[in-house]
Amino acid sequence: MDRRTFLRVAGAGTLAGLVGVAGCLQSDPPTAEGGTATTTTGDGQSVVAETLVTDLEVPWGVAFRDDDPDDVYLTERPGRIVRVRDGERSVVADLDDTGATGEGGLMGLAFHPEDSSVAFTVQTYEDDGTRNRVLRHAVDDDWASEPVFEGIPGARYHDGGRLLVHDDSLFVTAGDATDADLAQDPETLNGSILRLTFEGDPHPDNPDVGHPAVYTYGHRNPQGLAVGADGETLYQTEHGPETDDEVNRIRPGENYGWPTVRGTESGEDGQFVPALASYTPTIAPGGLAVYPDDGAIDAWQGDLLFGTLSGTHLHRVRLDGDDAVTLDERLFEGEFGRLRTTLVGPDGHLYATTSNRDGRGSPSEDDDRLLRFRPEDG
Repeated sequence: MDRRTFLRVAGAGTLAGLVGVAGCLQSDPPTAEGGTATTTTGDGQSVVAETLVTDLEVPWGVAFRDDDPDDVYLTERPGRIVRVRDGERSVVADLDDTGATGEGGLMGLAFHPEDSSVAFTVQTYEDDGTRNRVLRHAVDDDWASEPVFEGIPGARYHDGGRLLVHDDSLFVTAGDATDADLAQDPETLNGSILRLTFEGDPHPDNPDVGHPAVYTYGHRNPQGLAVGADGETLYQTEHGPETDDEVNRIRPGENYGWPTVRGTESGEDGQFVPALASYTPTIAPGGLAVYPDDGAIDAWQGDLLFGTLSGTHLHRVRLDGDDAVTLDERLFEGEFGRLRTTLVGPDGHLYATTSNRDGRGSPSEDDDRLLRFRPEDG
């Protein structure tokens, strides 16, 4: 994909006016000049972050289509799906029934692993209150959509919204929708990770803990979900309140403690799963990626990488075989402002989106943007 600037389809300000809350405070303007920055990791490798696309409006989900890896698809939170192909940016769908208020909108995006003519998104909508739902799209039919799983609790804040395709399943993160106590009730969907079939039904292999779609519960606002380097283990990032953002290992049927405990606490009798890492002051971790063992940046192979929204940096975590943190590093701090989503592309490079036009950032003229991280010599 060429390094070009693409014309913006819609103006900024759709989501302006949000008030900063704990974990997502107003950020300073980006400092990267010309949309490019270089840093050296703690283990001595030089990494370049380069801007590939500018003038996006609050990009949230990002995915590559397997049958054409040069295509990049993004959701924009006001309700658009955008394609970047051969140096051109175009809107392929505009879902005008999207409830783009607060932290909601058009969020997660994923393609079917065996049929890339099928895609999924998470959309906020209004139905006797704010709700979220999973949409299934016929990509080659102008992205025609149909709801396949509805009624996920929504609110102005804490909507979750991340999608992950793994293990013949569609995983969906659901925030507590500002009703923290319900995160401890697995009969509800508040504060949970859901596991669905590709038809939108609760997966038949789900643990029997409450609602048949619930895979784990006790979460506050899970924003990132990724598969580990072993191809099996699930890891997650989660926003805390004024303390204790979390990185978790996800195990089916388990209770992750919110709001009874936070961070690395496990409760008096160990009934809650403690976080692998927690962060106070909060950094508001966004989407999570695990860098592949054959990735282009040798020093990152196997590491967890996620953007931060109040920390305004790319965060890097290394775990040992026992899931103990052996490296915890901040990269590109303040260079690009708020970073929302990270993923690894088919070229082995890490990609990330900024989120400076969501009402909590201080955008530059070219925000929001899609970034690519590569070795300085490659």
